[in-house]
Amino acid sequence: MTQPQPPMRVAILPVTPLQQNCSLIWCTATMKGALVDPGGDLDKLKAALAKTGVTLEKVLVTHGHLDHCGMAGELARELGVPIEGPHEEDRFWIAQLDDDGPRWNMEAHSFEPDRWLDNGDQVTVGDLTLDVYHCPGHTPGHVVFHHAPSRFAMVGDVLFQGSIGRTDFPRGDLQTLLDSITGRLWPLGDETTFVPGHGPISTFGDERRSNPFVGDAALA
Repeated sequence: MTQPQPPMRVAILPVTPLQQNCSLIWCTATMKGALVDPGGDLDKLKAALAKTGVTLEKVLVTHGHLDHCGMAGELARELGVPIEGPHEEDRFWIAQLDDDGPRWNMEAHSFEPDRWLDNGDQVTVGDLTLDVYHCPGHTPGHVVFHHAPSRFAMVGDVLFQGSIGRTDFPRGDLQTLLDSITGRLWPLGDETTFVPGHGPISTFGDERRSNPFVGDAALA
């Protein structure tokens, strides 16, 4: 017997010199998808759309740093799709993308999202519904996308395998970040798999057991 298709599929596509994990997610029932954090390398992202046969429905953004959204506006304009996210507290980051690009020797352009997101909002991709969690600390407007039926989250730069996001950027705050992780992510369940903004995937349970910054033992 063939296994039934999962409702959602994900392809991780590292982009930019910073090897940021852009995620292509799609609804297997409709083949409509979203690119989460398309920071650059648009040719690579468009090739992935062609290879998978996914029709891009929207762009989702976790936060305003250039490796995550520097080319989101260009991609959205080129393909005629809307941008949803992040939280409006990251407006100042997105507004300075044109200046940040040359500073990092990367192409980046400011844009205005079609929809700012807040904690408790939902976004749809085809027949999928993802829950939005506002998780400040790395940046003030950072959001996380969670697909509960798949026990799967895209957490941007909030949490990594064995580490957490930097808090030394403007309006970053360590305690706020720890509160976001323990208060908003841990309740989603130990079995939840997550894609971080950089590096390998992990689960919330593994990070609670072993993460030296935010694991249960570290915070005890």
